[in-house]
Amino acid sequence: MVKTSCDQNSKLDLEALTTLGSYPRSEVNPMSFQLTLEEGRFLVRLARKAVERYLKNEKIMAVPKDISPKLMERCGVFVTLNSFHRGKKELRGCIGFPYPITPLTRAVIESAINSATQDPRFPPVSLDELDHIVFEVSVLTPPQLIKVEKPTDYPSKIKVGQDGLIVERSYYKGLLLPQVPIEWNWEEDEFLCQCCMKAGLSPDSWLLKDTKIYKFQAIIFEEASPKGEIELKKL
Repeated sequence: MVKTSCDQNSKLDLEALTTLGSYPRSEVNPMSFQLTLEEGRFLVRLARKAVERYLKNEKIMAVPKDISPKLMERCGVFVTLNSFHRGKKELRGCIGFPYPITPLTRAVIESAINSATQDPRFPPVSLDELDHIVFEVSVLTPPQLIKVEKPTDYPSKIKVGQDGLIVERSYYKGLLLPQVPIEWNWEEDEFLCQCCMKAGLSPDSWLLKDTKIYKFQAIIFEEASPKGEIELKKL
């Protein structure tokens, strides 16, 4: 499984990140893939159900039968778990597939379980905690290599509130989802620096020759409260 954690404060998962370079990248922006609100609600409910079932009996649920072919397309996806107390959220786990190598429904099931049990930053989620956790599913477009004449052009090629980033330099790789710079009030240059640090590099490594920067977008659905209404997240 190719997976990595998604938050800027994560402990670097070197084994997962070093495998990212072995998968093809798109050089177009494939925003033609869309999901309806009902499809998004299905994915978020599926993520919660997968975790509940795994925590009860340690079994990975099967992909549901008779689902839409669109939900079986290969897509990158991350599942984020946030503790929810008095209206405030705090990260509890986030793991996913950066590249479209796995059918979407299967990727959601595996990412949800791994976010709850395998994120190295946190102890495993307990069954009792689920009543105080909100689930979020981010479906990713394939990463697009950003081409620039000089590295100082990178900030003008990305848009906070729309793009997520992957920084790649040799065997060092790091990913931040589109919602992260919004949550931390970063501008484009700070977003690039933070993604470099996520990769285990110095903050200004995006200015160095041979550093590659990729961008992607995400369709994000989240629970407004634990087991509550599921909404399309607007950045």
